[in-house]
Amino acid sequence: MFLAAAIKIVKEYERGVIFRLGRLVGARGPGLFFIIPIFENMVKLDLRTTVMDVPSQEVITRDNVPVRVDAVVYFRVMDPEKSVVQVTNFAAATSLYSQTAMRVVIGQATLDEVLSEREHLNNELQTLIDDATDPWGIKVSAVEIKNVEVPENMKRAMARQAEAERDRRGKVITAQGEMQAAMQLAEAAKTLQESPGSLQLRLLGTITEAASEKARTIVVPIPVELMRRFQ
Repeated sequence: MFLAAAIKIVKEYERGVIFRLGRLVGARGPGLFFIIPIFENMVKLDLRTTVMDVPSQEVITRDNVPVRVDAVVYFRVMDPEKSVVQVTNFAAATSLYSQTAMRVVIGQATLDEVLSEREHLNNELQTLIDDATDPWGIKVSAVEIKNVEVPENMKRAMARQAEAERDRRGKVITAQGEMQAAMQLAEAAKTLQESPGSLQLRLLGTITEAASEKARTIVVPIPVELMRRFQ
């Protein structure tokens, strides 16, 4: 019974932090080792990456828009001794600090930044949480914002804004097309004016196109430049 209580087995992805009479001895593992009953006790830790959901937080953005944001945090224990000695419950502490950090980061950004620059906000959250949990022996490898919930009235306003932006772009494109067409027509008129023969060829081409249509009457305008040539 004494030997069974003294034998400890730690898996490859685990470490055992040993305390002897209340004082830290160190981390052991993986493998099999012995501890002295009564005098020594062990705290076993999992070193694998942990995925933790950050509960949905209601935050007011910098432009005074209320949004609800949730995220997921990926972290792992890098220093088993610190994670036991420096903090009571490193998982709960990391979760609570992640919630606070998310409210701070989202509150400093505008709604457009939250929707369009999510990668930048993820990196900022990861850096902020990792710096705070480093003294606990925790390494935060990634933070991902999952969902951003916007109020319905704001969604309608954003839809109207997007529609107005599309109309503006359409009008700008139409105006640019008309300007380019006018420039091309002016260039063509200049070329025809410099070469009266090309104007006559263009007139004959127009007559040919009109004659191909099934119509009884064909009206052909005669350019003034062509009449001046006959005079």
